[in-house]
Amino acid sequence: MGDRQGVTTVPRGEMPLAAGDGALLRFAADLRRLRDEAGKPAYRILSARAHYSIATLSGAAAGRRLPTLAVTLAYARACGGDETQWARRWHDVAAELAAESAADADEAAAAERTEAPYVGLAAFRPDDSKWFFGREALVGEVMTRLAAQRFLAVFGASGSGKSSLLGAGLLARLRAENDRCWVITLTPGPHPLEETAIRLAYPARSTAARLYAEFTADPGNLHRTVRQIALQRGGDGEVVLVVDQFEEVFTVCRGQEERTGFIAALIAAARAPSSRCRVVIAVRTDFYPHCAEYADLVAVLRDAQITVGPMSADELHRAIVRPAGQAGCRVEGPLLTALTAQAQGQVAVLPLLSHALLETWRRRRGNVLTLTGFQAAGGIEGSLAQTAEAFYAALDPGRQAVARHLFLRLTALGEGTEDTKRRITRGELDPDEDTAAVLERAVAVRLITLDAGRLEVTHEALIRGWPRLRRWLAQDRERLRAHRQLTDAAGTWESLNRDPGALYRGTRLAMAGQLARGGDSGLTVRERAFLDASLAAEAAETTTALRRARRLRLLVTLLAVLLTLTTAMSVYAVRANEEVTRQRNSAIASNAAERATELLHRDPALAAQIGLAAHRLAPTGHTRDSLVSTLMPSWVGHDGELVSVAIGPDGTFLATAGGDRTVRLWDIGDPRSPVQLSTLGGHGAFVRSVAMRWDGKILATAGDDRKVRLWDVADRRRPALLATLDGHTGAVRSLAFSSDGRTLASSGGDRTVRLWNTGDPEHPTSRATLGGHLDTIRSVAFSPDGRTLATADDDETVQLWDTRDLGRPTRLSRWRAHRITALSVAFSPRRDILATAGGGDSSVRLWDIADRRHPRELSALTGHSDVVGEVAFSPDGRALATGSDDRTLRLWDVTDPLRPAARATLTGYTTALGALRFDPNGRAVVSGAYDGVIRVLPVDFRPLLARACAAAHPTISRAAWDRYLPGVSYRPPCP
Repeated sequence: MGDRQGVTTVPRGEMPLAAGDGALLRFAADLRRLRDEAGKPAYRILSARAHYSIATLSGAAAGRRLPTLAVTLAYARACGGDETQWARRWHDVAAELAAESAADADEAAAAERTEAPYVGLAAFRPDDSKWFFGREALVGEVMTRLAAQRFLAVFGASGSGKSSLLGAGLLARLRAENDRCWVITLTPGPHPLEETAIRLAYPARSTAARLYAEFTADPGNLHRTVRQIALQRGGDGEVVLVVDQFEEVFTVCRGQEERTGFIAALIAAARAPSSRCRVVIAVRTDFYPHCAEYADLVAVLRDAQITVGPMSADELHRAIVRPAGQAGCRVEGPLLTALTAQAQGQVAVLPLLSHALLETWRRRRGNVLTLTGFQAAGGIEGSLAQTAEAFYAALDPGRQAVARHLFLRLTALGEGTEDTKRRITRGELDPDEDTAAVLERAVAVRLITLDAGRLEVTHEALIRGWPRLRRWLAQDRERLRAHRQLTDAAGTWESLNRDPGALYRGTRLAMAGQLARGGDSGLTVRERAFLDASLAAEAAETTTALRRARRLRLLVTLLAVLLTLTTAMSVYAVRANEEVTRQRNSAIASNAAERATELLHRDPALAAQIGLAAHRLAPTGHTRDSLVSTLMPSWVGHDGELVSVAIGPDGTFLATAGGDRTVRLWDIGDPRSPVQLSTLGGHGAFVRSVAMRWDGKILATAGDDRKVRLWDVADRRRPALLATLDGHTGAVRSLAFSSDGRTLASSGGDRTVRLWNTGDPEHPTSRATLGGHLDTIRSVAFSPDGRTLATADDDETVQLWDTRDLGRPTRLSRWRAHRITALSVAFSPRRDILATAGGGDSSVRLWDIADRRHPRELSALTGHSDVVGEVAFSPDGRALATGSDDRTLRLWDVTDPLRPAARATLTGYTTALGALRFDPNGRAVVSGAYDGVIRVLPVDFRPLLARACAAAHPTISRAAWDRYLPGVSYRPPCP
């Protein structure tokens, strides 16, 4: 009120900080000092700048508890502080507080003899069934389904509790209720058939080697072996084969033949007419497309699936309260309310919840689990990071480096999917004192599980929830992949008694050599021995090749002398030499172009120079595309996956959405120096889609929290929430505004499309709901005139709807557009043409939709080697951009839709492309990938190529030139 009456705002006084010199008090004092240096603005003014309440901001500087990172950065930004500096400061203080809390918790745990009622990150095992609550109904459903059918797949996101459901639920029930049943559990690992043979050797009274040979020769032998085991239990005996973490078949198993054989063996064991086997597999949902690549597995899964979703409020109540009651404890009411509110509807939260409860139990007051103890542990999202940071902070610098390499080894990098844990043997690590000490400490705090000589991270939630590990994984993924390949190759070399034929050569050896030259390579003794042997073998082969080359040069000289005898022969020699040189240059240029894109993320300047030199040596389309790939402006836009982009009408305003639960607004007037304007928060989950109204003033956002939000972004630095639309019962996957901006379409996992009247964006209304879809609707798009809506389903189909009467839309047509799934649709701005993209056939298809009721296929654009997830037309409709899981962006000339032509293939992406849009002027294509990186590709390559040397410093050295362009005279392209 004072501001409105013209009264000067007086900064409100603050309570003095408590006495002491702890990390938390120093942090609060520094925040207050920052505010003083900014002129001590009133908290009401800071609240308007930071978009947080007065209580939240004043509490951040009160010194009672550490504020969140987001609140800290907002406070610093409102006071004109350096956000990067304050982010580092916050992480340092969090680590120090975590170390203190962990020490107190360890001391309390050492004095406590009562068995903990929560298992933390670890999955519940059969022996933990007395603590396992909340999934009773789902366990009953699994038991019922398994009794009725012989093959059952349990799908669920990482962290949804699949392993616990099988361990403390299914296995515990089977062992308690059925003594005629032999239960065998396994995880596939790198050699699933071998693992199966090891697990069955004892009950089959055979040897693992013999069974492995039999399973490899004929997958049907698994059925025969299982039947033999079942008969030992009596005439009605059976074997239940439980395969946990089935996704390892696609991540750590590298042999296609063994992968196919393992899947065939499981299906044969379950479906044979005389089967005595029931098979249960647990699979992460993001690996469903991988399962869909196997026809027999698709057939058996059709009616054999159970999905593990988020717990209901009642299930969460039992999972939180009942274990505490079993241990003679009780959960404080405010704590139960806070836990339920934070965990409800979150499908992947269970490991974090269990870990937070374990840490809260260790900090209990008497026999009561309190909200104060929960906050001291760091909360649901912070407790895991706090435990991991405490573990890391307690190590000296040398052992911190050992810990870094250890956790990187225990992570399998995702290829278009999330990173997963990787199980290794103790023998893969060096037997030194530091490694043993770090491993012992990590096992003690339950970050790593060590069982029978095998170790793995206790749960994949650690990979998602420990920011430090995520930063390690994001720093140089290509280097990590090269290191993992080196590890596998060294193991193969050892298993073949160090056969020279298994050594590295050529490009792979050059990449591995770069690993060894790093100051902190993390290579083991075995890996270094393999690399040294490879280098020695290459040196010997090079010496031999040089001798041959000298002989060849001598022979060429003699031939040249003879050829000069006649003019005709001289002309022939010249032409032959030119052709040889051209072919040699073409081969060298092609190899150098490939290497340039591989170097892009490690040394962009060197990559650009190699790409430019290759293009000058052999100016082909391939070398041009490679060079353009190294020159595209790029920056990290999100901490997680980037899955959607929208561009304003002037082409300089960009909105992006992703897995870090934020929408970010950018000024990309100069793509080489993008400016982040603001961040839209408030999303409780993954943000899947953004859409911008034609005038760039209204933005729609939506995602896994099932809500659609409308924002006023006229002031791009201070966006304001206008309305929140409820109605969807599943994650919202796609949004689209009509051309006049008065209608918004939204679609998603609840198999519906909803049409909203957004003429008044502050008071939107629901107009209609389109049903009749059989699966998740991945994409929606309006035709240029707004009269037709296209939808793409996971059930392979595309549908067209007449939306002229928004109150009563009608379906015009529905057809199968792709073999496995339809992921994206886009209308051409020029004519009645629809582009669709999907999986299974890795293709994009163009359709004539002049007759909306009878679409006709015009052509298929082939070339991608994996699922195509995004398509976008240029504003003039003459070009089409496609993005794929094969980590390429392709441009096509579709001027003649019957004969589309490939224009360019852009590489250099480290993960699958998640988003793709042309700017409204048709001058550039903006793309986003699952690694969070945004790239801007000018449609006209010429200006980009003309300034290739702008940032190519320092100049390529002679040694680097000889490595990547061998045999070509040293001519730096950017001197």
